Amino acid sequence: MPQPFVAINARAAVRAEIGGVERVAREMVARLPRERYRVAKPPPLMPGQLWEQVVLPLTKAELIYSPANLAPVVSRRNVVVIHDVAALRHPEWYSKPYVAYHRAVLPTIAKRARLVITVSEFSRREIQEVLGVDAHVIPNGVDERFKPGPKKDYALVVGTKIARKNLAALSETAAALGMELVAAGSARRYMKGETTSIRELGYVPDEELPALYAGARVLLMPSLYEGFGLPCLEAMASGTPVVAANRGALPETCGDAALVVEPEDFAQAAHAAVTTEAERLIQAGLERAARFTWERTARETDQAIEALLTH
Repeated sequence: MPQPFVAINARAAVRAEIGGVERVAREMVARLPRERYRVAKPPPLMPGQLWEQVVLPLTKAELIYSPANLAPVVSRRNVVVIHDVAALRHPEWYSKPYVAYHRAVLPTIAKRARLVITVSEFSRREIQEVLGVDAHVIPNGVDERFKPGPKKDYALVVGTKIARKNLAALSETAAALGMELVAAGSARRYMKGETTSIRELGYVPDEELPALYAGARVLLMPSLYEGFGLPCLEAMASGTPVVAANRGALPETCGDAALVVEPEDFAQAAHAAVTTEAERLIQAGLERAARFTWERTARETDQAIEALLTH
């Protein structure tokens, strides 16, 4: 008799551009044990959304593990990772079709799922409040590629171009630092952006990110809402001090290894991060980032899924 297997919904893992959600999908595809998991991905010419909702549910898998917020609505075999509920909490940051789709499917996916996983206690509370279901918290990890390197004279912002990243809060920060601010991250058609004076690098290829993080004097994360805040940990692993807003999951992710402040206080905090606080933040950041590994994320995910298979 064939062993039961779990299908990994790799729709997000095969996307050309990688953000936080795609990072999680790729890492889980690479690290979940092959003896239990099989990767399922859309064929090249089929729209991913259509494949996810119509074709993926036909799999003979015991469970379908979807690491990127969405899963087949009709299936009752879902294990879904819901990173946050930003589109439902703050529809003003997204296009109307995107919000409408999430409003239509996300509550049903969450309620029908065998298990909902999320990435932080903040998101667990949000999911309980907005979707009315309990979620199991498994934090994200940091890739081993992110390591300290030689510093250059720039401050870094990493994230997709969307208004919730709150880059307008950095208007005085460049002057306070006396160095250039650069932003790495692409625009996506369903996200509403904002106009800033920061130098935009656009999408930075994955293989170039470690050097970009390592070279920065400081990472700035003024976001108004984050389900986790992976760039903070990636910067810490790169020996780069972090200044983060006291919003969403950022205080939880950063702990005491970053300067966590009100968005309007970024200029003063950023200056401290590259001067008086730099040495402490670098050391504390390296220690904190080392606690978050993708091996741990994969192991805890597999343990949670195994519990479903054996009960």
